[in-house]
Amino acid sequence: MTVTDGIAESANTPLETRPLGRTGADVSVVGLGTWQLGGDWGNVSEDDAAAVLDAALDAGVTLLDTADVYGDGRSEERIRQALAPRSERPFVATKAGRRADPFEAAGYTPE
Repeated sequence: MTVTDGIAESANTPLETRPLGRTGADVSVVGLGTWQLGGDWGNVSEDDAAAVLDAALDAGVTLLDTADVYGDGRSEERIRQALAPRSERPFVATKAGRRADPFEAAGYTPE
């Protein structure tokens, strides 16, 4: 069994999309959370991480969720590597600042 078993059958069925909040971006209703790709839950090989991302993108997922603390940036790097050779650009939602010291919400402004 591989990480992509069962994906090929669903790849021909487009995923439903809807607007993401006030961004105006239409994204797939199924997204991919990528905490596991950071390796915080155990080692995930480069090949397995690439296979998961490729399978999701090939299946029509257009919303990827990540954060700077997922493997200390490893998840974000793996997403970058997966997207580099592709023409499509999914919506990548990331969180930042969790490692700020001291963590003070007032320090984060639109500027």
